[in-house]
Amino acid sequence: MKHILIDYMKRYTDISESDLEKMAEHIPVAVLKKGTVLLHQGEVPDKCYFVLKGCVRQYTTDETGKETTCQFFTEEQSVTIFNGATKYTLHCLEDCVLIVGDLSVEQDMYERHPELERMTRKMIEENLGDMHDDFASFMASSPEERFLALQEKRPGLIDRVPQYQLASYLGITPESLSRIKKRAGAPHLRRVD
Repeated sequence: MKHILIDYMKRYTDISESDLEKMAEHIPVAVLKKGTVLLHQGEVPDKCYFVLKGCVRQYTTDETGKETTCQFFTEEQSVTIFNGATKYTLHCLEDCVLIVGDLSVEQDMYERHPELERMTRKMIEENLGDMHDDFASFMASSPEERFLALQEKRPGLIDRVPQYQLASYLGITPESLSRIKKRAGAPHLRRVD
């Protein structure tokens, strides 16, 4: 499975494949069951993740217990939350295979592999740029446009997550999502829980 990480890393560096393989030897892989909570709201994160296989949901819960889905992370996406006690919970929606980075030894890894720090910076810059573009597009679009954009950019996600979580992510009710899906001629979304 680490070949997925190595192929991903190649996009951000010109390090040889053999050097990338040596670097990847020191990176732990975890196989986690569906339902595993990686981080609870209010905890201080000490790990970061890279999804090799599976789907991780990021959500927040308000004082009434209402959950709002903020993001879904799937293959070849990094999952990192910084800045003290988090407002989010990270939850495995599927069985997952994740690269697990320990934030407490991150600096040591950068000292052993200086190119890793440059590569990580490039990845973060790209992710932040994508997030900024996605947020601007989200704010300027109607619920139907959000659904169509999601269907175009991440078509597989629609069949992988429960409809109520997808609706929350899009900022609409499950009933509105059903109507939009019907108008858009989208395949039936699965209903779970």
